[in-house]
Amino acid sequence: MPADFLFDPPDQPIVPVEGEARVFPVRRIFCVGRNYAAHAAEMGNEVDREAPFYFTKSAQDICLSGGEIDYPPGTQDCHHEMEFVVALDTGGFEVSEAEAMGLVYGYACGIDLTRRDLQGAAKEKRRPWDLGKDFENAAIIGTLTPKGDFGEIGAQRIVLRKDGETVQDATLAEMIWSVPEIIAHLSRFYTLAPGDLIYTGTPAGVGPVSPGCVLEGQIEGLSPLRIGISG
Repeated sequence: MPADFLFDPPDQPIVPVEGEARVFPVRRIFCVGRNYAAHAAEMGNEVDREAPFYFTKSAQDICLSGGEIDYPPGTQDCHHEMEFVVALDTGGFEVSEAEAMGLVYGYACGIDLTRRDLQGAAKEKRRPWDLGKDFENAAIIGTLTPKGDFGEIGAQRIVLRKDGETVQDATLAEMIWSVPEIIAHLSRFYTLAPGDLIYTGTPAGVGPVSPGCVLEGQIEGLSPLRIGISG
């Protein structure tokens, strides 16, 4: 018997796929912290090769490329963080590194928006980062490209431009933890599933956004990303 909902359930967050009429339904969003040495250094942190660490965003935070969003509420210091996003279409628990890429459907350009002042205040008090990381439109994403069309992950350039000026510029080869390592490690703590997205960390050059600015992200081999910030 169908459930009789108290109110209409939220729409399923989706991401378009390059060359496909079908779309990718988003289940969960995992994010890797400090996965580029230069970014860790600019934030005053040492690189830790002992194990990657994570935070999460709600699936409802998904914001598709091409539009305009309001400047996030409750912050005076919202930052951009350009990222390589991995999309899974197969699940698994305690997956080995050798098996990890078998879970991957494809990749996309992404931006992790961060309310840096709220994140910083939480860190000082040793509290969770949720207010700084998990909010509406905080997980911006471009069109997905199937992994076979992208090819092997290597030294592809990852770039973010703010109002036409390059502010983040690195290569995927600079990631501390590789995609197979991340998937294998994450699967020790979660049963990964189709629809999961992994934002794999940001290179150096993060900085503030402001009302009226335009962010344009690009990774070689992927559809570019563009978003405007309104006042």
